[in-house]
Amino acid sequence: MRESSARTKGKVRWSKLYSFSCLRQGTVEPAPVQQLGGPGFTRVVFCNESHLHKKKPYKYPKNSISTTKYNFVTFFPKALFEQFRRVANLYFLLAAILSVTSLAPFSPASVIAPLVFVVGISMLKEAVEDWRRFLQDLNVNSRTVKVHIGNGLFKDKAWKALSVGDVVKVNKNDYFPSDLLLISSSFEDGLCYVETMNLDGETNLKVKRCLEQTLSLDEDTEFLNFKATIRCEDPNSNLYSFVGNLEFENQTHPLGTAQVLLRDSKLRNTDYVYGVVIFSGPDTKVVRNSTRSPSKRSRIERRMDYVIYILFSMLILVSLVTSIGSVLYTTSQMTKWWYLHSEEDDPFFNPLKPVLSGILQFIRGLILFGYLIPISLYVSIEVVKVLQSMLINKDIEMYDEVTCKSVEAQTSNLNEELGQVEMILSDKTGTLTCNQMEFRKCSIAGISYGGEVNEVDLAASKRINTDLERYHFSFDGSDSSSQSFEMFEFSVPDVRTQKAVLDGVEDVENLSIGNSRISDLGKESVIRGFNFKDDRLMKKKWMNRSNVSDMTMFFRVMALCHTGIPIEDDETDKLKYEAESPEEVAFLIASQEFGFKFCRRTQSILVLKELDPSLGVEVEREYKLLNLLEFSSSRKRMSVIVSNEDGQIFLLCKGADSIIFDRLADDGKAYQQETSAHLLNYAEDGLRTLAFAYRRIEHAEYEDWSSIFTRAKTTIGPIREELLESVSEMIEKDLILLGVAAVEDKLQKGVPECIDKLAQAGLKIWLLTGDKKETAINIGFACSLLRHDMTQFHLSLSKEAESNNQEKAMKEDILQQIGKSYQVTCEESNKDAPFALVVDGKALEIAMRSDVKDQFLHLAVNCASVICCRVSPKQKALITRSVKEYTGRTILAIGDGANDVGMIQEADIGVGISGMEGMQAVMASDFSLPQFRFLERLLIVHGHWCYKRISKMILYFVYKNIVFGLTLFYYELYTNFSGEVMYDDWYMVLFNVLLTSFPVISLGVLEQDVPSDVCLQFPALYQQGQRNIYFSWIRILGWILNGVLASLAIFTLNVYTLSPAAFREGGEVADIAHLGAFSYTCVIWTVNCQIALIISHFTWIQYLFIWGSILLWYIFMYIYGALPPVYSNRAFHLFTEALGPTPMYWLITLLVLIVSLLPYFIHIVIQRLFYPMDDHVIQEMKYYRKDVTDNPMWLREQNNSKKKTHIGFSSRVDAKIRYFRGQLHQKKILIYRSVTNSPLYRSVTNSPLF
Repeated sequence: MRESSARTKGKVRWSKLYSFSCLRQGTVEPAPVQQLGGPGFTRVVFCNESHLHKKKPYKYPKNSISTTKYNFVTFFPKALFEQFRRVANLYFLLAAILSVTSLAPFSPASVIAPLVFVVGISMLKEAVEDWRRFLQDLNVNSRTVKVHIGNGLFKDKAWKALSVGDVVKVNKNDYFPSDLLLISSSFEDGLCYVETMNLDGETNLKVKRCLEQTLSLDEDTEFLNFKATIRCEDPNSNLYSFVGNLEFENQTHPLGTAQVLLRDSKLRNTDYVYGVVIFSGPDTKVVRNSTRSPSKRSRIERRMDYVIYILFSMLILVSLVTSIGSVLYTTSQMTKWWYLHSEEDDPFFNPLKPVLSGILQFIRGLILFGYLIPISLYVSIEVVKVLQSMLINKDIEMYDEVTCKSVEAQTSNLNEELGQVEMILSDKTGTLTCNQMEFRKCSIAGISYGGEVNEVDLAASKRINTDLERYHFSFDGSDSSSQSFEMFEFSVPDVRTQKAVLDGVEDVENLSIGNSRISDLGKESVIRGFNFKDDRLMKKKWMNRSNVSDMTMFFRVMALCHTGIPIEDDETDKLKYEAESPEEVAFLIASQEFGFKFCRRTQSILVLKELDPSLGVEVEREYKLLNLLEFSSSRKRMSVIVSNEDGQIFLLCKGADSIIFDRLADDGKAYQQETSAHLLNYAEDGLRTLAFAYRRIEHAEYEDWSSIFTRAKTTIGPIREELLESVSEMIEKDLILLGVAAVEDKLQKGVPECIDKLAQAGLKIWLLTGDKKETAINIGFACSLLRHDMTQFHLSLSKEAESNNQEKAMKEDILQQIGKSYQVTCEESNKDAPFALVVDGKALEIAMRSDVKDQFLHLAVNCASVICCRVSPKQKALITRSVKEYTGRTILAIGDGANDVGMIQEADIGVGISGMEGMQAVMASDFSLPQFRFLERLLIVHGHWCYKRISKMILYFVYKNIVFGLTLFYYELYTNFSGEVMYDDWYMVLFNVLLTSFPVISLGVLEQDVPSDVCLQFPALYQQGQRNIYFSWIRILGWILNGVLASLAIFTLNVYTLSPAAFREGGEVADIAHLGAFSYTCVIWTVNCQIALIISHFTWIQYLFIWGSILLWYIFMYIYGALPPVYSNRAFHLFTEALGPTPMYWLITLLVLIVSLLPYFIHIVIQRLFYPMDDHVIQEMKYYRKDVTDNPMWLREQNNSKKKTHIGFSSRVDAKIRYFRGQLHQKKILIYRSVTNSPLYRSVTNSPLF
């Protein structure tokens, strides 16, 4: 049964109020029969007969969806392919195959086990991450909706069980499970409100209306015998079009977008609707706009492949040298050595067949010197990245207490990529904004209310240490804004607050409590939707002002010109409101606070409780609603025509300021100049503005117009819209301007500060939104992506090109606009000027075509800020892919709705906001955040750290494996290519597994060049990752060279120290076991002490792992040597009897350690003394506590490190300072001229005394 509130609202039959085609199906003609059934229009849906869709040709997919990368069948082949895309894994697969032959110098288990372990761990991680996606899909597919099962009964079914043709019932605030045809709603007129934030990012509600022929199907039992057929277009990705017919009761009725409810949009302000499933699962428009989950690899990992190529080339080279040397030495010397001739033929070594033996030696060398290729690097990186992700997830600074959510790394593959981001593509609604509109300011009769000095003005004032004067002098010396004393008085900020700001008082909020002219941008409001503070209007004080009549009419327009419905609030005595757009709700709340409460409405009556200034009391008045001319994107205005209790007829209008100003009467422009100045200020604050105006209409004029309007409304055909437009123009003229109202699409907490910090870190930010251009520009100003002195290029199709609808003309139009804009950027005078590019969806569609795309992107990347509006989800993904391919930069995409999934998956890094628009974006993302502001810490702190950690870790891995692997090669040369292994098998196994693994993991997890607070104070440090300084080819080759030198020092010093004489008192000389143990000890000491020189931030964990690893080597030697010879082989009692008691063993270790580390030590000394990097300077300052003992020096370095940017709060402050200084300079000139032109000055200067 319907609730009473729904019945009350249902009484308003909106079809009789609205004038245009968005709600009247009569203007839509049936689709031609030859079109339906033709290519692209073959869909046939049998309503309430879903069983007919279980077999061909009408069999359509089920309603379940999947965002996973794998399934049970494809997991192993696809995951194995992912693993063996890594070059090193391919090599070790070959080595593992060869290890089962007699060629291998090691046992097969020692080669196969590490490969299985590494690949297995990586595949397990992939499986866990995809399982998480599967569970999220399962959660969505398991949602329930009421489905007609026959006999007029509805039963809950899972979304995944829905079929095409099913009749479903969706309740208020629920999502639509598939694309539906609207049959009826709880409103008697078949109307419903739909929120489409997940699809296009728009916050305003869309109005949908069913066909009049199906209005009677508004109860469960009505569907007992319901049968109909839908013939429509095939599944496609276009969100804004639908073509089809409904065959019902032997009649054909046209269908359009007004009757279609799309999956993932939400039912709002309507108790329930009935609908028929048209498209299900993968056929729905939102899924058609999505892309499959891609496999992403970081730039460092991709470059690491090339490093592996280099190491593999070294491996081939040394194996080739070994092979050639073996062949030459065998042919020239070994044939004469009788003791090399075995009685049995050895298939792997025959001195009489040197070429064959050389080939086999080459293969043996590939396995023997395989330690040059660090297989354990991959598993170590996997472990490190998982631990890094855990630290990111547990960062208390990224925990949101409001939502009780924290950051979550959905994948650990891209941690280091966070430190190399160069461009951010961001959604607007729900990502930057809170989906909440607030009334902030207004300008009535040329006077601005609600605060004039914003945070930018205050910051600029404090920096230049001068008074703020909000009035502006004209060049002729007159004060253009002080039209009256009242206007002048209230346009200057409170002197006491100015003085506090200029004196450095931080608690400005407390000082500004009594000052109504200070803006509270960013402060929380007490009343939801109303964040206005000005004592001149609040508490009925507006009734005492001189322009009370204008104020009364302003508030009356605000309270009457809308489509809202009042709802009683059980918690307070005030009303709540529901309307198509959030701006209307904010205006209704504001009018209620000012004393104009909109109480109720019927089909033709609007009731207000309003303050009567003449009586000083609240009175209830009824206004008869004669006509409603609704808002549309082309009209950009809305009007209502009402008559009051005295019979006077008024047209009340609100709309875009440019539209309203063009329709003002000559005597209605009294406040236009002052209002225009206030509009500029509001726009710079990022506020949405609407101008309010009215006119009084004579009865005769209205009767004439009404008859013409009625004829236009009843016209059927394509000209109906044009007729209505022209007739509306006839009445919406000769308006009298009242003022403007400004609302804020409230930003999330910390968004401007976050964007400012990211800009200083060198990131460019693009805004991609489905909202209209004006809204996007307002948000651009609010979050400091735009500023007042920025040259804006607006790329949009001209009306002629759009009306012709010819591709060639539209393309030429866009190319011409791009060419003109690019020419402006290339002019010498504009080299350092900031530019912004604003593109709408239709122009973007043309601009992204192959023959225009390069020119468009060339212009876009040269602009400081780019805003794309009215873009579809697929366009977002296309922009992301195109920018990534064109620029080659690392792209991060961030959004919170299903409409952002495409760009999140296309970007190098996808970030989902776990906000109010469901979990689709989070499910498809690589990282999820509860709020946009946490992106600052995620990138500038964790991204910076992870980039440096992974870079250092890889370079150190390459270094230590070269040090270890090349000692084997040197021994091969030393022994005339004998193929003998210098080290014991267990030494080889334990090198990467135990003795050097823990220090490198601690480096990758805990290393910090500077603390987190310093990262945020010096965001320019982030640019080291963008420039890839720590993983450049110079550094890679430098570390390879360092490894070569260290290995050479270790081997030569050991060999040539031990060879000439005995190393023990008894005269024993060193054999292979001694030389191997000597060299291995030096390797362990060298690589572990080298990592100690790399680490900047020590904790007890690093100390334990580094020195513990060295100690562990000695413990192992002792235990291994204590085993029986059958197990310990040549190492039996080696440490306790041979090495430990010998002083030479310890002296050689110390000598080799010093010589091996000397090249790197000399390098870092020279670099820090003569060529220090930014982090080196900051480390020195922190070490000497300059941030505490010499704070001015610390602040000076902090300011010097800031990157000059064109976007962000800081850049707006800098621009404002330049503006203030220009104003002050102009005032000085005016003062000087006024003084020098005065008669007194002339008489004094002309005096003989001078």
